[in-house]
Amino acid sequence: MKKFYSFLLALTVATGVQAQDTFSIIAVDPATGDVGSAGASCVDGAAAFGGIIDIITKIIPGRGGVNSQAYVCIPNSNLNAAINQMEMGASPSEIIDYLQLNDVCNSQNFDPAYRQYGIADFDTNGNPRTAGFTGASADDYKDDIQGTNFSVQGNILLNETVLNNMRDNFTSTNGTLADKLMAAMQGANFAGADSRCLARGTSSTSAYLLVYQANDDVNDPFIRLNIEEMPFGEEPIDSLQILYNNFLGVKDNALKNKFKLYPNPVSNELIISYSPSVLVKEVAIIDVQGKVVSSQKFTSIPTGNLTLDTASLKSGIYFAKVSTVEGTATLKFIKN
Repeated sequence: MKKFYSFLLALTVATGVQAQDTFSIIAVDPATGDVGSAGASCVDGAAAFGGIIDIITKIIPGRGGVNSQAYVCIPNSNLNAAINQMEMGASPSEIIDYLQLNDVCNSQNFDPAYRQYGIADFDTNGNPRTAGFTGASADDYKDDIQGTNFSVQGNILLNETVLNNMRDNFTSTNGTLADKLMAAMQGANFAGADSRCLARGTSSTSAYLLVYQANDDVNDPFIRLNIEEMPFGEEPIDSLQILYNNFLGVKDNALKNKFKLYPNPVSNELIISYSPSVLVKEVAIIDVQGKVVSSQKFTSIPTGNLTLDTASLKSGIYFAKVSTVEGTATLKFIKN
């Protein structure tokens, strides 16, 4: 059964939010069909709206998502219009064109020059597409950067380092889409990433991470981590990382329960069985010193059972590290 975690840390309430000047990333994973978004902002009173997560981002599971920020309306009417266009089959670049011609937010007099967007989706063949837009009247420093499967964007930033770090961390991190998004956020984890928070010594006041797997219900994402608002001087990306680490710990235990390993103790052959829904990419045998004794990668994903040759192993304790599309499970066994 899919796990859903929603963590909230609400610490400040105010009367309203004038604008959402933000750094964020939207991305897709063509290998798994995952779609995810992450972002942060320095906005007093964000907790009154449950943080920025539901204001700036929307995702269609298995299809794509949109981030809409800078002088947004609440609710974000331009974001809703963008998602409607995506549902009707428009590409990211077509959605950007539509939004510029059909601004429906009365903040700054329906002027698209104040807006900023990032979009990522899959075409009908499952190939990723991206697009971004930064209006000339959005607050400096502002820019957007697109890659094959992601868009990073921000405004009222300290400088270009914020977006460059986010891009570099995302592209250089190995792991799941959620891992890469969390790494991107850490790239912006320095004082004044959102320049309004420079005097506070933090990057922002609120942050989030949201990921949908391909078959998720729109109301039940695979992972939803939301730091609504932190008190003065406390870093929300640090808190987001703690929540993410906790999520991984629970998820790894859930994945581990999908495997059975036998016989244990083992002599010549170790069998690992699992349900057909588990997609195995690699198996490694590791000794108690942490040394990889053997490993096997799979170009075609096996289902059901794996048989590992353990005849040459010396007597002692070992670990079978099984890497899957969902994550990694580590199973302990004893060699006679």
